[in-house]
Amino acid sequence: MASGEEEVRNKQVIFRDYVTGNPKESDMYVTTSNTIKLKVPQGSVAVLVKNLYLSCDPYLRIQMARIEGSNVFTSFTPGSPLSGFGVVKVLDSGHPEFKGGDLVWGTTGWEEYSIITEPEQLFKIHHVSMKCSPKRGDYVFISAAAGAVGQLVGQFAKLMGCYVVGSVGSKETVDLLKNKLGFDEAFNYKEEHDLDAALKRHFPKGIDIYFENVGGKMLDAVILNMRPHGQIAVCGMISHYNLMIYNRIRMEGFVVFDYFHLYPKFLDMVLPYIKEGKIVYLKDIVEGLDSAPAALVGLFSGRNVGKQVVLVAPAS
Repeated sequence: MASGEEEVRNKQVIFRDYVTGNPKESDMYVTTSNTIKLKVPQGSVAVLVKNLYLSCDPYLRIQMARIEGSNVFTSFTPGSPLSGFGVVKVLDSGHPEFKGGDLVWGTTGWEEYSIITEPEQLFKIHHVSMKCSPKRGDYVFISAAAGAVGQLVGQFAKLMGCYVVGSVGSKETVDLLKNKLGFDEAFNYKEEHDLDAALKRHFPKGIDIYFENVGGKMLDAVILNMRPHGQIAVCGMISHYNLMIYNRIRMEGFVVFDYFHLYPKFLDMVLPYIKEGKIVYLKDIVEGLDSAPAALVGLFSGRNVGKQVVLVAPAS
């Protein structure tokens, strides 16, 4: 355990109050009024961490609303820090699985330092050398294809021998998908007045697999173009659907929590691809907790390109 009883100011991003619709920067504020002791209480199994990177994710919008009844998510508490996935460094630990200096990832607070009282949600980062089942020749479509998840899904599908098309919100990201990430085709949905026609242009034989990130009109258009026995992995928000029964389309939700146990196997697969340059991962990094509210809000207007991350502190 760490020595001493040092107490420091702890900069935090505080959730102001429940929101309706997309969050605004004014729904959060940054404060340094609270302090934290850099030592785990005696006899506790908690872990004290210094937050290095925070992940901005669209699902946080759900937790910023008032959630009632049974739900996989719980609402943030007004007046308390936001929380989400992050990469952290252990400073002090009362848990036998973690020690000072460990780099781990898991759920943490949007603040400089956090006390993790449920260490079971933390995963050590070891430096080592699906809902849908794509096969060679499949036609794959991905919405929000330049985002944190879509960019990887497309590249994995290409490695498996699929024909891959992505939709994005700007000419620049269209070029990025085709010229940097290796997508076969891409289009800017904002320039398409008829999404059904756009999909038929890119998929004249129909779509085998759709990785769903946006819902609404895009999902409606995709369903019209799905091939019989096609598959839809639902990662984003959906509105309504039909025709699925007649074409025997399989639609299944995709929640990352269900796959945490496969994380080591995922690293074994993806890290060699990254080292060989076969997978490119795009990050949009902003620096400092003061930049965190704007970074989160920017997700809902397409301001970011790639995975939106807040750099709280360097790892060294």
